Order: sequence, then structure tokens, then C-alpha cells
Amino acid sequence: MTIVQALLLFAAGFLSGVVNAIAGGGTFLTFGAMTLGGVPPIVANATSSIVQFPGYVTSALAYSKEIRADRRNAVLLGVISAIGGLAGALLLLSLSNPSFRAMVPWLLIAATAIFAAGPLLKPKARSDEHGIGPLGIASQVATSVYGGFFGAGMGIMMLAVLGLATGGGYHRLNALKNFVSIVIAAIAILVFAAGGVVSWTHAAIMVPGAALGGYMGVWTARRVPQAVVRALVVAVGLLLAAYYFFTG
Repeated sequence: MTIVQALLLFAAGFLSGVVNAIAGGGTFLTFGAMTLGGVPPIVANATSSIVQFPGYVTSALAYSKEIRADRRNAVLLGVISAIGGLAGALLLLSLSNPSFRAMVPWLLIAATAIFAAGPLLKPKARSDEHGIGPLGIASQVATSVYGGFFGAGMGIMMLAVLGLATGGGYHRLNALKNFVSIVIAAIAILVFAAGGVVSWTHAAIMVPGAALGGYMGVWTARRVPQAVVRALVVAVGLLLAAYYFFTG
């Protein structure tokens, strides 16, 4: 790896941290930077999970009070999501790089569509909290499988699913989402590390960039409208999808 390549990876990590702090979607940047640099898609996907993980932890810590107050639902959702995340990660490892490569453009289009629809999927403020029924459990399992398998757009999907599964206000749902994201990512990372599909060199370069970008994202959020950042992330997702379609 050259110095220029390392700097580009650091920049991708930094920008992913910035956009995650403002609107989400940092996975597009880290996954795209690695695959365009020649990293096999399964390795890039697994390594991107590690790069995003610190952001999940810090977001959950910010909601620690809400998570403790809702520990019963958090534990139930955590168990459900651990099972789904494990299944998704194992499913990824069962594929060859060419097989996963063929799926990547479709996954990117789906994730980009979900991300673009984020404002429409954002749960409305509600007070009718309720227990998680069979449909809610099934929906969360499906979301967790997707999160363990690919992950881009998972947070937006989960907010919508949790809004239907448990009800309640936005911050309650966001707290649960952040906690569950840690569970899914941690399980997936353990599976990927055990499967030997993580590029620790790339992770070591991008994680500090993502951490710095997450801090700078607060500064950026006060100056750049979220809609602008969202539009840029959607453009990146569509360009990456087009690249993978046309390069076969």
C-alpha cells in the first residue's frame, strides 16, 4: 500500500464519520473506497463493519439513560438481533467473492433507496408504547440478517421497524436502534474476524479517520444542511452501483 492510498483510505474514513454524524450513510464511502482500491468485496464489507463500530458505541453511550430505562425491550431486541446478525454474517461467509460481487450493485441500489427514503421512514412522535409482537420480532430478525450481511441503510430500516414493533417517541426508538446496532455489528465482526475476512491494515487506517470525522461532523452539521449531505451520499451510492453494474 502506498502513502497516497493510505491517505485516501484515511480520508474515506474521515468523510464516513462526518456523514454518519449528520445523516448516516458512511458505509457507502468506506466500502466504496476499499473495493475501488482492489480489496475483495467480502473483505471490504467486513472491514467496513469494524470502521463503523466505534460510532455505534458512542451513539449508544449518548443514549445510555434511555437504554437503561427500557432495558427489558433492549435485552429482548438484543437477543433477537444477535441471532439475525449471526445468520447474516454466516450467510456472507458462505458466499464466494464473485457471488457476492454480483449482488453488490443490487444491494447498493436497495441501500441507496432506503437511505433516500429516510425522512419518509422516520417514525413520528408517538406515546402508544406496546410490547413486541410476532410481526415485530420477524421484522427485526429480517433487519438484523440484512445488517449482519451488508449493513448499509440498516439504521434507517431499524427505526421504521422499531416504530411499528414497539411504538414510542423518536428518541426512545433511536436509543434502542443504537443499542441493537452494537449487538449486530459486534456479532458480525466476531464472525468476520474468525473467518479471516477482515483487513486489519485498512481498518487501522480508517478507524482514526472515522473517529475524527464523527467529531467534526458536529461542526459540519451546524453549517451544511442535512439535505445536502443526504443528496451527496445518495449520489455516491448510485455512482458505485453504476460502476459495479458496468464493470461486471
